[in-house]
Amino acid sequence: MKKNILTSVLFSLLLIITSCEDNFDPQIYGKLFTTNFPRTEADYEAYMMTCYVPFTVNWGYNLTGSWQHNWYVAEGGFYRVFDSTSDLSAPWIIGSWGGAWTQLSQANYNNAILYGRGSGGSPSHFEKVRDITRFTVIINTLEQAKELSEAKKKAFIGEARFLRGLMMYYLMHLYGPVPVILDPAQVGNLEAEQNLVRPTLQQMTEWITADMEFGAANMPATSTKGRYNANFARVFLMRHYLNEGSYMAGYYDKAIEMYNALKGAGYSLYTAGGANAYANQFKQANKYNSEVIMAVTTSAAGDGSGPNGNFNPMSWYVVPSNASRYADAANTIPTPFVNQGGGWGQCFNISPAFYDTFEEGDLRKNTILTSYVQNNSARTVIARTDIGVKWSGFIINKYPVEISNAFQPTDIPLARWADVLLMYAEAVARKTNAIPTGEAMQAITDVRARAGLGPLAGNAVASFENFMDALLMERGHELYYEGHRKIDLVRFNKYRRNCTLYKGMTPTHQYMPLPNFAVQQAESYGKTLTQTFERPGFAQDI
Repeated sequence: MKKNILTSVLFSLLLIITSCEDNFDPQIYGKLFTTNFPRTEADYEAYMMTCYVPFTVNWGYNLTGSWQHNWYVAEGGFYRVFDSTSDLSAPWIIGSWGGAWTQLSQANYNNAILYGRGSGGSPSHFEKVRDITRFTVIINTLEQAKELSEAKKKAFIGEARFLRGLMMYYLMHLYGPVPVILDPAQVGNLEAEQNLVRPTLQQMTEWITADMEFGAANMPATSTKGRYNANFARVFLMRHYLNEGSYMAGYYDKAIEMYNALKGAGYSLYTAGGANAYANQFKQANKYNSEVIMAVTTSAAGDGSGPNGNFNPMSWYVVPSNASRYADAANTIPTPFVNQGGGWGQCFNISPAFYDTFEEGDLRKNTILTSYVQNNSARTVIARTDIGVKWSGFIINKYPVEISNAFQPTDIPLARWADVLLMYAEAVARKTNAIPTGEAMQAITDVRARAGLGPLAGNAVASFENFMDALLMERGHELYYEGHRKIDLVRFNKYRRNCTLYKGMTPTHQYMPLPNFAVQQAESYGKTLTQTFERPGFAQDI
């Protein structure tokens, strides 16, 4: 198994080393065998870094025989499976590419059973269970390394285990629990590799917890820009503890512990620009500002191929294809799209019904465009009255088109201090089963103040249930299209309800069904791989 993994190491190293702006220097190896690689500390570090491949951003990768979308690429990554499938987005009907694009935007997962091993237009990520096996082999190699000091060994293993935990986290929130191999002794064991059955929710939760906690305990607190560290692991642990705290004893306390570990690290809400602060934090000039705990760093040279670094094609998926560069026929009045013009298609949008949930005066609404100018001789203004006829929803301008470039070198946010503040308030509320006070309520107030709003008041704090509804909506307004929304809705058990209200569609499933090929492969081994999964209590999400 290790020899098979090494056949893809050279490609992986080149992809990783050149994918984070200029932070890593290339290292070129000749033929790689178990007898000559890894041998040095640099070798082991490079070997560990291949675990980052699914988290880089290019058009895709192929490490285990199937072409896969990376988790953070717009086409098939977390925006598409966790945001466009949620209450944030109206179904993409007008100008849609059809098929899975329309179906997933409707929260319709019925055809997901037909998705193939590769991603393509249908974002199947199930083959990433093979990547987890690969990570397990890498972790075992690091554990056996005699050339590493104990400190360096723990740091490298911590990073690899966090990446393995992160992979399991995303897979679980896409499909529910999936079969994985975490014991290196089982790699290459035919019986173990054919044991394609779902673990229990608690089992998978415990595996994710163990990997992420090991990472948080052993990774450096800070790191080279774009490389994961202990603080990022703590943010994901907060998310994980909140997601699973309803049935895992002590998880809300652990989430609060993570907040306490993070609050002395120097992060703060980005406030430069006053009324424009929320919008400014996402601009290219403000990469890695005071609020950013982790982001995918992108390169101006990024074009979707690994050697040219991470890229960000998001603008091509949010701008209508007929958007004009200029608002007038004389081309003197630029639109927000002057540097690009129309996109490939408005795959992602903001539902008008969700937009209407923003409070009056909420400055975060300024990152959503409710009209645009069509690229025709009349420069027709496409407005709200055209929803459902000429476009499906409003334009996400959170990541604006700032320069004339094939793709915008805008960093992709993965963890912000605002999220930590809102999670802290939620953890305290869930632990006490009461509306929080003091520092926890102040955390929400601070986030709202940056948006030009006062503290939660009135009906929002009339009862615990109302408070939790307000907090869920606050998270949607603050964190829209950052890869959280469907996961949040499931945690609050409001996925079906909110999609029906704001998307106008009722989800067919709580989680994406597993593809037929996986179920049929399990059957050939005499195993039952349950195709669909839902959490206890989903029946009450009405």
